[in-house]
Amino acid sequence: MEGIPTVVVLVRSFRHVAEEMGYPRAVITRHPMGRPLGPPGDTTTQRRVVATALDLLAQATTGGTIIEMDDPYRPITQPKQLAD
Repeated sequence: MEGIPTVVVLVRSFRHVAEEMGYPRAVITRHPMGRPLGPPGDTTTQRRVVATALDLLAQATTGGTIIEMDDPYRPITQPKQLAD
């Protein structure tokens, strides 16, 4: 293997970019632009996206592998408060 193994996380509206540019591995989410990992404060969704990306990094056997997650974007009603 040459270079640094990478995974790109993109929102679905940029799937064509992943295909045209030939990213080695990409995870596509159904979230809005600017929030590819999910809503602010939604650590469950964010961890699921990161875990999917890490699984893809570990398991992809060919370049250009793209996984599209089916989870819809669901903003949380009250973000968790951060400790001071």
